[in-house]
Amino acid sequence: MTEEPFQAFVPDALPPEPPLVIDGELHDLLEQANRALGRLDGISLLLPDISLFLYFYVRKEAVLSSQIEGTQSSLSDLLLFETDEVPGVPLDDVQEVSNYVAALTYGLERVRSDFPLSARLLREVHGVLLSKGRGSDKDPGEFRRSQNWIGGTRPGNAAFVPPPQEEVPNCIAELEKFLHDIPARTPTLVKAALAHVQFETIHPFLDGNGRVGRLLITLLLCYEGALREPLLYLSYYFKQHRPTYYDLLDGIRRDGDWEAWLRFFLEGVRDVGDQAAAAAQKVLRLFDEDRRRIEGIGRAAASTLRVHHHLQRRPLLSISSAAHDLGVTTPTVIGALNHLQALGIVREVTGRQRGRLFSYDAYLAVLNEGTELSRPSRK
Repeated sequence: MTEEPFQAFVPDALPPEPPLVIDGELHDLLEQANRALGRLDGISLLLPDISLFLYFYVRKEAVLSSQIEGTQSSLSDLLLFETDEVPGVPLDDVQEVSNYVAALTYGLERVRSDFPLSARLLREVHGVLLSKGRGSDKDPGEFRRSQNWIGGTRPGNAAFVPPPQEEVPNCIAELEKFLHDIPARTPTLVKAALAHVQFETIHPFLDGNGRVGRLLITLLLCYEGALREPLLYLSYYFKQHRPTYYDLLDGIRRDGDWEAWLRFFLEGVRDVGDQAAAAAQKVLRLFDEDRRRIEGIGRAAASTLRVHHHLQRRPLLSISSAAHDLGVTTPTVIGALNHLQALGIVREVTGRQRGRLFSYDAYLAVLNEGTELSRPSRK
């Protein structure tokens, strides 16, 4: 039987030829995006507990990036999973999100230990991403040794066919050079925009390419010092504008329209950077307002404030875990949660007598923005 012919796309090495023209509107957008990134980075210095925000910003990016790939997991599902509770979605979905958190954490630890942003690091991050659950049979940590495709049922009717497997090592080697400013220095945000597209076009893995491509943006921004911490959840913007995102990728491959993509990318960095900074400030105001309300309850304020502070790290909280983590008695936690319920700060969400869970609703509402999915009600 004769094999069906198909055309695969092998991208030219970066930077593009002819060179990008960054003037006028694009130049203004680049400045706006850099300012937004600087404001967001500056907030990381003002936060009283940066680890608190990192915990949730990393998880928010993980949820949003995985949702682009079709998972039904929300941030609340991930938090339930991490507290050994059963999420409201298939375990494979929430495991995929948990893997993303692990992959991003691993990648950041590597670049902070001065390990270069490289093909090897991308393979290692991919290995963590696909270490458990769905995709774990798709050669985690290894570049593909067969042809893949996007859309359709085979390369012959696919919407897009990435480079043949024998071209992948050279394509990735050229991308690695670009990441290290060979042949010329490229501004960080422009580099992140171009590198993301190039990685998605090469599609070097059998599975997980979209997630690794989005991880590459965060790793590059932190590696080059544009952000001290991974506080930019750009997957939020890609999810909001998914059809435009894919159309612009096709436009680069078809027409070489890098400027249109760069405009879209910089608008995303500007808008999401401002949103993330505003969300951090909103959370700080919420904590301060709730603390003041708790201080007005009298003698029980001290223990209630301790539980409130713990809720800032665990906005879905069980009585037993709080007692264990805080080193206090169960009645102390129950009393504090009763006060917090009376103030409208927390809500019991299970309706059970045993194994109750309490939700810091106002805090979760800020964290959940853009991550909640509409699901059919269960009868």
